[in-house]
Amino acid sequence: MFRLFLTIVFILISYNSYADKNMMIGSLGKSEEVNRTIKVIMYDNYYEPSSFNVKSGETIKFEVVNAGELVHEFNIANAMMHKKHQPEMEKMVENEILLADSIDKEKMKKMAKMDKSMGHSHSNSVLLEPNEKGNIVWKFENAMNIEIACNVPGHYQVGMIAKVDIK
Repeated sequence: MFRLFLTIVFILISYNSYADKNMMIGSLGKSEEVNRTIKVIMYDNYYEPSSFNVKSGETIKFEVVNAGELVHEFNIANAMMHKKHQPEMEKMVENEILLADSIDKEKMKKMAKMDKSMGHSHSNSVLLEPNEKGNIVWKFENAMNIEIACNVPGHYQVGMIAKVDIK
Protein backbone atom coordinates (compact mmCIF):
# COMPACT_ATOMS: atom_id res chain seq x y z
CA MET A 1 0.00 0.00 0.00
CA PHE A 2 2.80 2.39 0.90
CA ARG A 3 4.49 1.63 -2.45
CA LEU A 4 1.28 2.53 -4.29
CA PHE A 5 1.13 5.80 -2.35
CA LEU A 6 4.73 6.66 -3.32
CA THR A 7 4.02 5.84 -6.96
CA ILE A 8 1.01 8.16 -6.99
CA VAL A 9 3.00 10.96 -5.31
CA PHE A 10 5.80 10.54 -7.87
CA ILE A 11 3.32 10.69 -10.78
CA LEU A 12 1.68 13.82 -9.38
CA ILE A 13 5.03 15.55 -8.84
CA SER A 14 6.14 14.62 -12.36
CA TYR A 15 2.85 15.78 -13.86
CA ASN A 16 2.93 19.09 -12.00
CA SER A 17 6.49 19.75 -13.16
CA TYR A 18 5.46 19.05 -16.74
CA ALA A 19 2.32 21.19 -16.42
CA ASP A 20 4.31 24.11 -14.99
CA LYS A 21 6.73 23.96 -17.93
CA ASN A 22 3.81 24.03 -20.38
CA MET A 23 2.28 27.08 -18.68
CA MET A 24 5.14 29.27 -19.86
CA ILE A 25 3.25 31.72 -22.06
CA GLY A 26 4.94 35.03 -21.24
CA SER A 27 3.28 37.92 -19.45
CA LEU A 28 1.46 41.20 -19.80
CA GLY A 29 3.86 43.66 -21.41
CA LYS A 30 4.43 47.34 -20.78
CA SER A 31 3.50 49.88 -23.45
CA GLU A 32 6.84 51.64 -23.11
CA GLU A 33 8.67 48.37 -23.87
CA VAL A 34 6.86 47.49 -27.14
CA ASN A 35 9.32 46.30 -29.78
CA ARG A 36 6.77 46.24 -32.58
CA THR A 37 3.07 46.26 -33.39
CA ILE A 38 1.20 43.54 -35.24
CA LYS A 39 -2.22 44.24 -36.71
CA VAL A 40 -4.54 41.24 -36.53
CA ILE A 41 -7.88 40.86 -38.23
CA MET A 42 -10.30 38.24 -36.95
CA TYR A 43 -12.65 36.93 -39.60
CA ASP A 44 -15.26 34.27 -39.02
CA ASN A 45 -13.12 31.36 -37.85
CA TYR A 46 -9.65 32.50 -38.92
CA TYR A 47 -7.03 35.11 -38.16
CA GLU A 48 -5.04 37.25 -40.55
CA PRO A 49 -2.13 36.73 -40.28
CA SER A 50 -2.52 33.02 -39.59
CA SER A 51 0.88 32.73 -37.89
CA PHE A 52 3.26 34.93 -35.93
CA ASN A 53 7.04 34.95 -35.64
CA VAL A 54 8.37 36.47 -32.44
CA LYS A 55 11.72 36.62 -30.73
CA SER A 56 12.09 35.30 -27.22
CA GLY A 57 11.83 38.26 -24.84
CA GLU A 58 10.14 40.49 -27.43
CA THR A 59 7.20 42.69 -26.39
CA ILE A 60 4.48 42.87 -29.03
CA LYS A 61 1.45 45.13 -29.21
CA PHE A 62 -1.38 43.29 -30.96
CA GLU A 63 -3.97 45.60 -32.50
CA VAL A 64 -6.94 43.31 -33.00
CA VAL A 65 -10.03 44.00 -35.12
CA ASN A 66 -13.05 41.73 -35.38
CA ALA A 67 -14.07 41.95 -39.05
CA GLY A 68 -16.32 38.91 -38.79
CA GLU A 69 -20.06 38.70 -38.23
CA LEU A 70 -19.63 36.71 -35.00
CA VAL A 71 -18.10 37.37 -31.59
CA HIS A 72 -14.45 36.25 -31.52
CA GLU A 73 -11.63 35.98 -29.04
CA PHE A 74 -7.89 36.60 -29.45
CA ASN A 75 -6.35 34.50 -26.69
CA ILE A 76 -2.62 33.92 -26.14
CA ALA A 77 -2.09 30.56 -24.41
CA ASN A 78 -1.06 26.97 -24.94
CA ALA A 79 -3.40 24.16 -26.00
CA MET A 80 -3.91 22.97 -22.42
CA MET A 81 -4.90 26.47 -21.26
CA HIS A 82 -7.30 26.90 -24.20
CA LYS A 83 -8.94 23.60 -23.33
CA LYS A 84 -9.31 24.71 -19.69
CA HIS A 85 -10.79 28.09 -20.76
CA GLN A 86 -13.40 26.66 -23.13
CA PRO A 87 -15.86 25.54 -20.39
CA GLU A 88 -15.81 29.12 -19.04
CA MET A 89 -16.76 30.38 -22.49
CA GLU A 90 -19.51 27.74 -22.74
CA LYS A 91 -20.81 28.94 -19.37
CA MET A 92 -20.97 32.49 -20.77
CA VAL A 93 -23.12 31.19 -23.64
CA GLU A 94 -25.36 29.21 -21.25
CA ASN A 95 -25.88 32.38 -19.17
CA GLU A 96 -26.67 34.39 -22.33
CA ILE A 97 -23.72 36.71 -21.81
CA LEU A 98 -22.03 35.59 -24.98
CA LEU A 99 -24.35 35.60 -27.98
CA ALA A 100 -23.47 34.76 -31.57
CA ASP A 101 -22.98 38.40 -32.62
CA SER A 102 -22.94 40.34 -29.36
CA ILE A 103 -21.85 40.36 -25.73
CA ASP A 104 -24.28 41.35 -22.99
CA LYS A 105 -21.78 43.48 -21.08
CA GLU A 106 -24.24 44.49 -18.35
CA LYS A 107 -25.06 40.86 -17.58
CA MET A 108 -21.33 40.10 -17.74
CA LYS A 109 -20.62 42.70 -15.03
CA LYS A 110 -23.41 41.34 -12.80
CA MET A 111 -22.38 37.70 -13.24
CA ALA A 112 -18.69 38.53 -12.68
CA LYS A 113 -19.55 39.65 -9.14
CA MET A 114 -20.66 36.08 -8.39
CA ASP A 115 -18.24 34.23 -10.67
CA LYS A 116 -15.02 36.00 -11.64
CA SER A 117 -14.56 33.90 -14.79
CA MET A 118 -17.74 35.44 -16.24
CA GLY A 119 -15.99 38.83 -16.40
CA HIS A 120 -13.56 37.65 -19.08
CA SER A 121 -10.89 40.04 -17.85
CA HIS A 122 -7.76 38.13 -18.78
CA SER A 123 -4.54 39.98 -19.63
CA ASN A 124 -3.78 37.44 -22.37
CA SER A 125 -7.15 37.76 -24.12
CA VAL A 126 -9.52 40.14 -25.80
CA LEU A 127 -13.16 39.24 -26.59
CA LEU A 128 -14.71 41.36 -29.33
CA GLU A 129 -18.08 41.86 -30.95
CA PRO A 130 -18.20 42.36 -34.73
CA ASN A 131 -16.50 45.65 -35.75
CA GLU A 132 -14.88 46.10 -32.32
CA LYS A 133 -11.18 46.72 -31.78
CA GLY A 134 -8.92 45.82 -28.89
CA ASN A 135 -5.25 45.72 -27.94
CA ILE A 136 -3.00 43.37 -26.04
CA VAL A 137 0.62 44.13 -25.12
CA TRP A 138 2.39 40.84 -24.50
CA LYS A 139 5.96 40.00 -23.52
CA PHE A 140 7.11 36.67 -24.93
CA GLU A 141 9.63 35.98 -22.20
CA ASN A 142 9.92 32.37 -21.00
CA ALA A 143 7.24 31.47 -23.54
CA MET A 144 6.89 28.17 -25.37
CA ASN A 145 4.18 26.07 -27.06
CA ILE A 146 2.05 29.18 -27.68
CA GLU A 147 -0.92 29.46 -29.99
CA ILE A 148 -3.44 32.21 -30.55
CA ALA A 149 -6.99 30.88 -30.50
CA CYS A 150 -10.65 31.74 -30.26
CA ASN A 151 -12.40 29.84 -27.49
CA VAL A 152 -15.94 30.90 -28.36
CA PRO A 153 -17.73 27.51 -28.38
CA GLY A 154 -16.98 25.66 -31.60
CA HIS A 155 -14.45 28.12 -33.00
CA TYR A 156 -11.31 26.38 -31.69
CA GLN A 157 -12.69 23.07 -32.90
CA VAL A 158 -13.12 24.35 -36.49
CA GLY A 159 -9.55 25.64 -36.50
CA MET A 160 -9.61 29.28 -35.40
CA ILE A 161 -6.02 28.95 -34.25
CA ALA A 162 -2.89 30.85 -35.28
CA LYS A 163 0.57 29.43 -34.78
CA VAL A 164 3.25 31.32 -32.85
CA ASP A 165 6.88 30.56 -33.69
CA ILE A 166 9.23 31.80 -30.98
CA LYS A 167 12.92 32.04 -31.89
